[in-house]
Amino acid sequence: MLFKRTHFCGHLDLACQGREVIVNGWIRKIRDFGKFAFVDLWDHTGIAQMVFSLEDGELSGIRQCIVGDSIGVKGKVVERKDKNPNLPTGDIEVNVLSWERYSISEPFPVSENPSEETRLKYRYLDLRTEKMQRNLRFRHEVIKEIRDHLSEKGFIEVETPILSKSTPEGARDYLVPSRLQPGHFYALPQSPQIYKQLLMIGGVDRYFQISRCFRDEDLRANRQPEFTQLDVEMAYADEEDIFSMTEALFKDVVRKVTGKEIPASFPRMTYQEAMSRYGSDKPDTRFGMLISDVTGQCRPEGFGVLEEALGRGDKVKGLVIPEKEPSRKEIDAMTDLAKEKGAGGLMWFKMKEGAIQSPVSKFLKDGGKSITEALGLREGDTAFVVASADSVASKALGAVRLYLRDLYGLVEKVKELHFLWVTDFPMFFYNEDEGRYETEHHPFTMPDPDDMDRYLDKDPEKIRSRSYDLVLNGEEIASGSVRNHIRPLQEKVFQKIGLTSEELQKRFSFFLKALQYGTPPHAGIAPGLDRFIQILLGEESIRDVIAFPKTTNAACLMTESPSEVDQVQLDELRIMVNNKN
Repeated sequence: MLFKRTHFCGHLDLACQGREVIVNGWIRKIRDFGKFAFVDLWDHTGIAQMVFSLEDGELSGIRQCIVGDSIGVKGKVVERKDKNPNLPTGDIEVNVLSWERYSISEPFPVSENPSEETRLKYRYLDLRTEKMQRNLRFRHEVIKEIRDHLSEKGFIEVETPILSKSTPEGARDYLVPSRLQPGHFYALPQSPQIYKQLLMIGGVDRYFQISRCFRDEDLRANRQPEFTQLDVEMAYADEEDIFSMTEALFKDVVRKVTGKEIPASFPRMTYQEAMSRYGSDKPDTRFGMLISDVTGQCRPEGFGVLEEALGRGDKVKGLVIPEKEPSRKEIDAMTDLAKEKGAGGLMWFKMKEGAIQSPVSKFLKDGGKSITEALGLREGDTAFVVASADSVASKALGAVRLYLRDLYGLVEKVKELHFLWVTDFPMFFYNEDEGRYETEHHPFTMPDPDDMDRYLDKDPEKIRSRSYDLVLNGEEIASGSVRNHIRPLQEKVFQKIGLTSEELQKRFSFFLKALQYGTPPHAGIAPGLDRFIQILLGEESIRDVIAFPKTTNAACLMTESPSEVDQVQLDELRIMVNNKN
């Protein structure tokens, strides 16, 4: 028998006193006192205490139940004698009149502090935790507010295909074999990029979609093989239109779901400045410690390493952590980070009792005085210096900067939201491994026309693109661009990244043809919702804001996927698996 619910557990209070109610949920705790038993009953709204008594004849059955059983209860709400100030429903309890045991639970395999592996394996139990319930409902509110806001602004939601065509967008595709066309494959979309541009050509004008996307790439704490992004595109629009639309959207959503107020417009920084001063294209602007170029102040006479570096045209760059003195072990960890970014090593200088302390002071003509003065080193400070190629030095110090941030807790999570636009990304970069140029964002981005004319043949890495990223607290949460709506220019970009005429015809003929039919200038952006919600909630891992996430090797521990399939299925698809091991 199903007890038709009249109330949720967490909604019961003194206003319900004397009322007969029906609640359903899971047993969280049983306390048996002989003539009566207290049962904590939980549903997604919270916990309420049920009182089973021998006098009402309802006690014997409950003794056979365990934590996790699903039950329904009919009873009368009364005021508790011993109230629980730590429980929202602690003023009341429910005297049970009748009840039903819907299903039996096995003893939970999950401890109070389970490992993440256990949580993912028994995700359906982990979802019952207060944190996961809060996070999923918060996620729902964010997406609801996004839909409401954009709908009010004249955007319409359009669904684009999941089974699509493989196109180069920077990561590996997930491929889906076609049974009806053997040897042919669909690709799961890395983004709806081409489709949303086709919607602009089709006159949709303002489009959005809560889009599922798939990328077969290496994972980390804030990355998943399948993820959700807000996809937005506007016709007859440029960067300024996207900036103002996005700022208004985020201001509205953040205010409604968190109560926080953020600025009406976000600061902007060029890619070049971000890399030079922060060593990252997604700079964390919540704290200082900016990188300085002290090449001109370096006096390396007799110090062969520095002399050789300056002779090659390398830069000497540094940053200062005020009033901190990292240990030797911590300095070694930072040195390893700098080397991972390509630097030869990491020099350090400390100011103690008015004197400069450093292993390299004896090699410098002035003991390092000119470098430390240029960096503004004061009593109790520590400076870190790298001599290397300009971009390598900046990236190495950028990694050191973030290490120091985490080591000393220089920022507080969630309390402050620092949004930043990073603009003017390079259009191309050279892939040394593959011996060809690739696009920094994607090949559908509009390059700067003047830069194309000036640098395309001789120095393509100097070509700026009309692309932009939105950064929040040092994490990229959105990427977008003004799109290339001019066919000849689009073909030039494709050719620069090494696509032959035959490849263009095979992969993009439909798109290039569409560009011939009065394509409007258009621009768009795609915020990643998983990462945005993770930052708002202050969670360490993106998996804590997704109902059923994958592990770092793209596996689902709960369903044990990916898995092998039957030979019958492989035969239908005309696929033969070689070298299973």
